[in-house]
Amino acid sequence: MLRDTAVALAAAGIDNVRFEARLLLAHAAGLSAEQLIARGAEPAPAAVAERLRELAARRVLREPMAYIVGEREFWGFPFKVSPAVLVPRPDSETLIEAALALMPDRQRAWRILDLGLGSGCLLLTLLREYPAASGVGLELSEEALAVAQANAEALEVAARARLVSGDWRQPDWQRRLGGPFDLLVSNPPYIEAAAIEQLMPEVARFEPRLALDGGPDGLAAYHAIASAAPALVAPGGRVLVEAGEGQALEISRIFTAAGLAMEGLWKDLAGIDRVVSAKH
Repeated sequence: MLRDTAVALAAAGIDNVRFEARLLLAHAAGLSAEQLIARGAEPAPAAVAERLRELAARRVLREPMAYIVGEREFWGFPFKVSPAVLVPRPDSETLIEAALALMPDRQRAWRILDLGLGSGCLLLTLLREYPAASGVGLELSEEALAVAQANAEALEVAARARLVSGDWRQPDWQRRLGGPFDLLVSNPPYIEAAAIEQLMPEVARFEPRLALDGGPDGLAAYHAIASAAPALVAPGGRVLVEAGEGQALEISRIFTAAGLAMEGLWKDLAGIDRVVSAKH
């Protein structure tokens, strides 16, 4: 079963096919990877074989693995995901690293705002790392809000997280959020609209376009964040945003023009300037 699944995935142009085949088989069988290894010599029930064929057929169409299995790990925590939210990525963990380095007091009652909440991976991870903190998450998609709420409950931070429906493209969108906040974080849409169709199929075909489309130049959301940040962030507070490759310097200029003081750029594991840090 592993072999046949791996062959089908390879024919679809997917990498790491043995690893992915094992994930699909484990999910189909309702077993952990360790249980699958321990019981690998047992005959597979017909229902598991059928379920595996269904899952493999979805992956062959390049549906993201995270949507198929329903979760993705981020910062060591399991996050539920669905096609309503972006799949959490290791690149975004750079923002968590930056926040913890810049705000080292883990016991302080920080107030945190996440714009474009999605699965909640940024806000909820920070609430786990700062056990006295509280946070607000803004999200346009009701389906995404439901995913984030489920994650907040699973991670036992729901009592400290207020999840708000809202659209930063509308006038006065920031008035419902409260504040001021000690930290504003965001992984906003930053792909140039015309470039989305050229992305890998898993992204272009399946991930929510609302969370990808950054307008003609990919920077529309950063202008909205920069204009609102002085009113949302307390004096001395910080703004940390994820950036697309090659965008960090232009985002820095946008923030500087809005009256924010640039603190620096944070590189991801590939050496790309991934997070822009500014101070109010």
